[in-house]
Amino acid sequence: MNIAYRASVPALDGFEGELITPHDAGYDRARRIWNGSIDRRPAFIARCRSTADVAAAVVFARRHGLPIAVRGGGHSIPGYSVVEGGLMIDCSPMKGIELHPEVQRADVDPGVLWREFDTAAQAEGLATPGGEISDTGVAGLTLGGGIGWLSRLYGLAADNLLGVELVTSTGDVVTADDSTDPELMWGLRGGGGNFGIVTRFTFRLHSVAPAWAGMVMYPGALAQDALHAFHEVGERAPRELSLVAALVSAPPAPFVPADAVGKPVVGIAAAYFGPRHIGQELTAPLRSLGRPLIDTFGIMGYADLQRMFDDANVPGRQQYVRSDFLQGLPDEAIAALFHHGTRPSSPLNQVLLRRLGGAIGDRDRGATAFGHRSADYMTMIAATWENPAEDSGLHRRWVGETWNATRPWADGTYVNHLGDEGSGRIREAYLPDSWSRLTRLKARMDPDNVFALNQNIPPAGA
Repeated sequence: MNIAYRASVPALDGFEGELITPHDAGYDRARRIWNGSIDRRPAFIARCRSTADVAAAVVFARRHGLPIAVRGGGHSIPGYSVVEGGLMIDCSPMKGIELHPEVQRADVDPGVLWREFDTAAQAEGLATPGGEISDTGVAGLTLGGGIGWLSRLYGLAADNLLGVELVTSTGDVVTADDSTDPELMWGLRGGGGNFGIVTRFTFRLHSVAPAWAGMVMYPGALAQDALHAFHEVGERAPRELSLVAALVSAPPAPFVPADAVGKPVVGIAAAYFGPRHIGQELTAPLRSLGRPLIDTFGIMGYADLQRMFDDANVPGRQQYVRSDFLQGLPDEAIAALFHHGTRPSSPLNQVLLRRLGGAIGDRDRGATAFGHRSADYMTMIAATWENPAEDSGLHRRWVGETWNATRPWADGTYVNHLGDEGSGRIREAYLPDSWSRLTRLKARMDPDNVFALNQNIPPAGA
């Protein structure tokens, strides 16, 4: 779109937020998102302060034929939070959080980040399952399912979603819950941003006290032993125990021995939401594989737990990611992860392995759009580098080789971790019967595919 178009459309009818164009001083800051490898230039950025602003922005975009991107926290791995030459509907200024501790519920606006929600809810001793990086947006993570530290105990973020307010593809505002529109709620629990822009989320909250939690780190030479221990503990773990393994390079942090910095290491992080002595017993096999480089286990508040991985996921870095769900973790899979994870293309790379199960599998596979409930593990293989001038092909090849090495045990993928990988991979994120149902819901809610800049579900019949 020609940027001169701005002069003929000076304002959005009914819009009281901030309209930014490439001529404005804050434009470059407003268009930047978490993945620094994404460099797109919207014709307009509508920074919304209310549901009415979001609705006005949708109507404006449709009237002028502008493609739409929707930004909440801006953590979309393939950069779907920003659009080239179209309208970026930026919900990040919408920061309302209303807690109702007496009924253990919360109403949350789409610009809220998990660290903001967690801090507010923990002031009342409450929480709902969130993600693993505290500056991730509540909106996008929830709509894709939402897997995190509390998921083995209380399910997905989407499983705790009770109702929504939503702006449709025609700019209308509707509300829904399981009584008024169960089919829409089914689709919103894992179907992403395909059905509208959610401008209010109502969540179920749970009492969450400080947990026995932390990380133990060993030299890379012990990575296979550590992954075997991780698997063995995970196989018999109660749902109160959450586990993540990471193959990384030791960061230059004050708590890391100087002679380990930059070298391959394995970290195992865990959180036990129950009595301390039980947590200590359950995690003891993870902490006794030799002399650890670090061991940070102790009593940790939930909001602090949610920030544990933040330093390894700094916004603005170049990112390339692949991910899958795995059934089982045989010796061959552990050997493959060890081989590639200890030979990274960048010292910032990560191979993450999260133990699933527990409450995630309590619901029937077809109960929500997110259907991969029987998976044992989730991988996230991420190449990260600072300098945009570096050879991205080197890093992409490392990700591809590592990912391919675990494909024999893959069973579906997580829509929130998908890059721009094509329609076939999007289909892998859903069960076959659910896919047909999702396309029918898309045809009902967004027949013209206005909300197409996402892991797109086409309308049935399109």
